[in-house]
Amino acid sequence: MITAEQSEQLRTWFADRLPVDVYESLVEVAVDREEITVVGTLPANESVKEFRERTREQRIEVAREAEELYRRKVAWAVQSGDDRILFTHLAVPVMTRLRQPERQVLDTLVAGGVARSRADALAWCVRLVGRNTDEWLTELRDSLAKVQQVRAAGPDVTPEDGPGGADSQKSGPE
Repeated sequence: MITAEQSEQLRTWFADRLPVDVYESLVEVAVDREEITVVGTLPANESVKEFRERTREQRIEVAREAEELYRRKVAWAVQSGDDRILFTHLAVPVMTRLRQPERQVLDTLVAGGVARSRADALAWCVRLVGRNTDEWLTELRDSLAKVQQVRAAGPDVTPEDGPGGADSQKSGPE
């Protein structure tokens, strides 16, 4: 997770590099360990297909620079009203260990035709939680950002200060 300041710096970096006519406006730049997703407003009277074709070379150029600098893949999306269309984005495998009750939930979703596989069922569950607990997740993310700020403001600790370092006191025979 990155800080709000780092997120704003990333957004500014993309805003400075994207040509003015790519998006109507830059909506969001989201980041995780693997990927940066850049979302902008679809220009009026332009389809997603037209947008992708018109901006492909510009987006590739910016993505190459960002991928080298930030060591993450870049995904693109457009927003038109409440609709958000992602393209060129990653589907990253996630390893998890589930007990039988959790596996039974996934298997029920598969058997019911809600999902094609356990992996698809798990993704469905994550999307459902994200949609239905958005306010709580936002509060949790804000709290995590505060923890990062407190950690960053903490004292500098050198290896000599830690356990067994030069400042530690020895007791008893060795």
